[in-house]
Amino acid sequence: MVARHYRELVCWQLANDLKRRVYAFIAQPSVAKDFEFCKQIRGSARGGPRAISEGFGRFRPADFARYLEYARASLIETQNHLDDARDCDYLSAADYNDLFALAGRAIGATTRLHAYLQTCKGPFNARQTQVDKTQGERPTSKSRAEHPERRTQNEERRTEKPETLNFERTLNREP
Repeated sequence: MVARHYRELVCWQLANDLKRRVYAFIAQPSVAKDFEFCKQIRGSARGGPRAISEGFGRFRPADFARYLEYARASLIETQNHLDDARDCDYLSAADYNDLFALAGRAIGATTRLHAYLQTCKGPFNARQTQVDKTQGERPTSKSRAEHPERRTQNEERRTEKPETLNFERTLNREP
């Protein structure tokens, strides 16, 4: 199945669900008064779905994969903030386990999509471009001479000096 919109991606759905649940968690009065903590966890929770959607909009597997790495890092950072919340007794053990597991599922889905994108072949994949470069460099003038099918209309064999070629072209030109 092909995703036509980032909202169809399971990793985005999980990351967005985590973001919403974090918003609900930090809205609790006992947590809301810790402004610095709220700012940090809000930023990391927002980072996951934001990076996934931005990467989806890049249209190139290699670019998308890079943004999934950013999303994965934000999701792991959110897990760290959940650890902090548990240490500060902002979360019960059950709520902590639920949120941490949800973050883990989002990380897993993001990692799997990243692994898939790394296998994509095509003109836009950075790995494929690297392979193409190592298998055959851009043809030099010598290899173009050996492979006439690679020559373009504008390429001509130049065996004489440029002044002579220009003069001959002028003489051979039809009015």
